[in-house]
Amino acid sequence: MPVDAAPMRIADSLRKRITSRPRHEGLYREALDAGLSELQARIVAGRLGSPRAPLEALIRPALKYIEHPEKLCDSRRAAERIARAVAEGEHIGVLTDYDVDGITSHVVILRTLTELFGVPADRVHSLIGHRIHDGYGISLPLVERILTLAPQPSLIISADCGSSDEPRLARLREAGIDVVVTDHHALPVEGPPPSAHAVVNPSRHDCDYPDNTIAGCMVSWLLMSLTRAVLIELGLLMPDTPKLSPWLSYVALGTVADCVSLGDSAINRAVVTLGLTLINRMEEPCWRAMAEWLGEDSTPFDAETLAFQMGPRINARSRLDDPYAALHFMLARDDATARRYLAVLDEDNQSRKSIEADMVESARTLARTQLDEGARVLAVHLEDGHPGVQGIVASRLVQAWGRPTFVLTPAAQPGMLTGSGRSVEGVHLRNALQRAHELAPEALPRFGGHSGAAGIGVPLESLEAFREALTRAVDEQLGERELYPLILSDGALSDDQLQLTILDEIEALTPFGREFEAPLFEGRFLVEKTRLVGAEGNHLMMDLSSGRVMLRAIWFRAVSPGERSPFGLGETIHCAYRLSRNRWRGRESLQLMIEHAELADA
Repeated sequence: MPVDAAPMRIADSLRKRITSRPRHEGLYREALDAGLSELQARIVAGRLGSPRAPLEALIRPALKYIEHPEKLCDSRRAAERIARAVAEGEHIGVLTDYDVDGITSHVVILRTLTELFGVPADRVHSLIGHRIHDGYGISLPLVERILTLAPQPSLIISADCGSSDEPRLARLREAGIDVVVTDHHALPVEGPPPSAHAVVNPSRHDCDYPDNTIAGCMVSWLLMSLTRAVLIELGLLMPDTPKLSPWLSYVALGTVADCVSLGDSAINRAVVTLGLTLINRMEEPCWRAMAEWLGEDSTPFDAETLAFQMGPRINARSRLDDPYAALHFMLARDDATARRYLAVLDEDNQSRKSIEADMVESARTLARTQLDEGARVLAVHLEDGHPGVQGIVASRLVQAWGRPTFVLTPAAQPGMLTGSGRSVEGVHLRNALQRAHELAPEALPRFGGHSGAAGIGVPLESLEAFREALTRAVDEQLGERELYPLILSDGALSDDQLQLTILDEIEALTPFGREFEAPLFEGRFLVEKTRLVGAEGNHLMMDLSSGRVMLRAIWFRAVSPGERSPFGLGETIHCAYRLSRNRWRGRESLQLMIEHAELADA
């Protein structure tokens, strides 16, 4: 073999593998006893293992499974401080992260303060950092901006950030500003930041809240719900003051978009289920504008709509510019305003896609070199990369090669890199970063996140030391486990099952999302027709048959632009696919969404 052929052979040998999803037999039998069909029981038992929550709470989500907010450590202290600020007419700052979880948290807090608690709008300051100029969380540039406000807020409520920002919190406290931190990210090993007035975070080791997988927007919703109760106790609100239930529509969006668990979490499943019901009433201009933008066949919205249509558009603004357009879109009080801001978000999203495509191509080239060296974790430095697209590019590499991945680009601070990471099952990314920091603290001065995703700051001169420390940390978690891109299948479907009615059976188990993924099936089909579609001709449309059943199938990004169809007429393919409703002018048909396909004898 020629010497120069080895690198491509090694990297490309990490071919996707379709394998049956492991099934918990005890839960399978329990699900059947609970009245689920065989297919439903198979799906549930392939995702939940030995759940902490009762099976009933997971398969029939309801608000009664949401635990009381006072179980959150520091929540009473935080609620009382917010209530005092409301009562005494203080200026209040709402400081949140710039992603969907942060923006939806911002909407929940802001609308509760102004619409339910009666705080004048000019006494509430919206504070959202710029991803590129300010960085993540309660950053120093954001603190400096707060200190120049006139009048200066005496209370800051953070959401989806703050747990790892002690130095900046200390600066605010020195200026006489109390900060109530609400967050869900893992805390530093030394514990909650002592300079915060209160830290409401279910990830605290001393917190009794039974579910630490809830998103930041849900933590905010719980705290503001408790604050309402405190204000009623103090006689400052009438007992019939509306509850925060309508705001669960925003919480559903933030929960899905932040990729927190929709598996063993009765709370997250309940929130997303009710939130989607509220969204589909189309009572808010932002939901109506999105439905109009996506077309009449887009409704009713489901979790996939939130994850792949709304979430990316809201995130795109903060990736490429400041996030206030996203906030204004969510808060729009009329359809015309919502449409105007949605157009801005969509334009940004199109720009993001173009930047992403270029970065993915460069990142794949660099990743192959690391794969050739046997890397089980990838840390790719893109010297000209855009920091706003790091996480998406990392996700693409994870999908391609089944390895935890960080993508780093130059930071605003000279000599520093900023990065985003995505993980795989079996690797807790935040814990790996904590271990890497212990091994090489100078190489990882700043990091945060959770099991599946994380953000980092790395000195350029310490990049190799960071890679070595991260590799050791990930190896300690993995042991001897082999990594490769894996496609977990829920098995095959019979020809009789390949009809629209099967979707009713599957959709009864919604919502689907992280750790409770939509079912993925496998099967062999005869190729009856193929054609490449899309602006770049890289999506593959096929007509497939199995016995007497004929089905339409679509495989997005099946080929690179300019390539030919990988399959010919009359060939038999083995593929992994999801089922979907193809809606067209009010008519529905069953469609296969291909995730991976190869010739049956490959």
